[in-house]
Amino acid sequence: MNEHLQIRTFKKTGHLEVICGSMFSGKTEELIRRIRRAEIARQRVKVFKPKIDNRYSEFSIVSHSEQSYPSEVIENAEEMLEKSFDAEVIGVDEAQFFENNLVQVCQSLADAGRRVIVAGLDQDYRAFPFEPMPQLLAVAEYITKTMAICVICGAPANRTQRVSKESDRVLVGGENHYEARCRLHHVVQE
Repeated sequence: MNEHLQIRTFKKTGHLEVICGSMFSGKTEELIRRIRRAEIARQRVKVFKPKIDNRYSEFSIVSHSEQSYPSEVIENAEEMLEKSFDAEVIGVDEAQFFENNLVQVCQSLADAGRRVIVAGLDQDYRAFPFEPMPQLLAVAEYITKTMAICVICGAPANRTQRVSKESDRVLVGGENHYEARCRLHHVVQE
């Protein structure tokens, strides 16, 4: 054996992956795809969703294209620390509905050697950064930005247009409240 050959071994390190984009861009589909691949690799998986998101299923994450995966409903991100003690891969859907402590929780899980995959809107309906996503994007090792299709012109869309009259920043809904729009066709609302 070559005495000058240096072999490096690394401690199994965790990391954070963020999937972001507008509504109808396939964020949850991509999260489910990654989780299913982790299962194929025989990794222990745990998926979480915020209590506020009960649009399609109470106990599963569900994409707009009706793909689903069982999940645990939590009110606070800190619950993930105690409920994922044996998981190697942790999925989080609808991250924008959590408080900013989600960032530290994800950091702690990744620091403990876990693969953490987070999906959420990076902008609200006014095209403003949607907390806590900007902070998650800043500390993530891997980022995937998904694009939808603009319902007006068919161009790639990275904005979410609210089409209902409600003005609260957080309004859980689907096609009844939102459309995907490109930069050109997104109308800024006050």
